[in-house]
Amino acid sequence: MFRLLNLELQKLLLNRASRVLIFISFILPFFVILLSSLKINVFGFFTLELGELGVFNFPLIWHLTTFFASQFKFFFAIVVVSMIGNEYSNKTIKQNLIDGLSKKEFILSKFYTIVFFSLISTILIFFITLSIGLYYSSYNEVSIIFTNIEFLLAYFVKLVGFFSLCLFFGMLVKRSAFALGFLFILFIAEWIAFGILAWKFNSKTAESIQNFFPLKSMYKLIDEPFQRITMSKFPDKVNLAYDYSVHAYEIIIVLGWTFLFVFLSYKLLKRRDL
Repeated sequence: MFRLLNLELQKLLLNRASRVLIFISFILPFFVILLSSLKINVFGFFTLELGELGVFNFPLIWHLTTFFASQFKFFFAIVVVSMIGNEYSNKTIKQNLIDGLSKKEFILSKFYTIVFFSLISTILIFFITLSIGLYYSSYNEVSIIFTNIEFLLAYFVKLVGFFSLCLFFGMLVKRSAFALGFLFILFIAEWIAFGILAWKFNSKTAESIQNFFPLKSMYKLIDEPFQRITMSKFPDKVNLAYDYSVHAYEIIIVLGWTFLFVFLSYKLLKRRDL
C-alpha cells in the first residue's frame, strides 16, 4: 500500500498544477475560521458577529464546519480527474504497466491517494473545529465537546465517495474537463429522475428513492445545518424540526457506491486496450 501511495504522491508533487490545486484544497477549509470571525453590519444600526450568536457552540459546530468544508471538495476533484487525464496524455499509464505495475495496483494507487488526502483533510477539519469551538463555545465539558463527532466520519466517507466517483469518470472519458462535465450531467440526471418518480408516484416516495442516488446519497451524509441553528435559537418552533443526524445506513450506501466506482474503474482499465 505505502509503495503505491508513495509512487502516486511523487507524480502529483512533481506536477506544478497538481501541487497548486492540492495546496488550495488544504487551505480553503481554513476559511471556516474566517467565517467564525465574520461581522455583519446591519444597515449601520448594529453589528452581527456570528461567533457571538452561539452557532459555534459544541456540539453544533461539528455539523457546521463539516458541512461548509465539504463544499470545497471540487478543487481536489480536479486533482483526481487530472491524475487520470495526465496518465493518458503523457502515456505514463502504459509505461507503468510495462515497468511491472499491474492494472489492479494502478487503480489501487489512485484509490489510496484519495483515501490519504481525504484523511488529511478530515484531520485538518478536526483541529480547526476544535480550535474554533474551544474559543467560542459556552460548553467545555468533554462529553459535550465530542458529541456529534460522527460528522467527521461522515465528512471523510463523503470525500472518499465523491473522489471515487471522479476517479471513475476520469477512467471513463480519459479527459479532465469531460470528467468534470459528467459530474454536472449526473447531477441533472438525478433531478430528472426525481421529477419522473415524483410524477409517477409522489414526492415523498421519490425523495426516498433519490436518497440512494450517488450524488444525493453523498449530500445526505451531512444535511444543511441552518434549520438546526434556527431550532437552537427558537426551540418552540416544532415545525422546523428535522432529522440532521448521521445514520449508519447512509454511510453504508455511500461506501457501496465507493466500492462500485473503484471496481468499475478497474474493470474499465482491465478491458481497455492501452
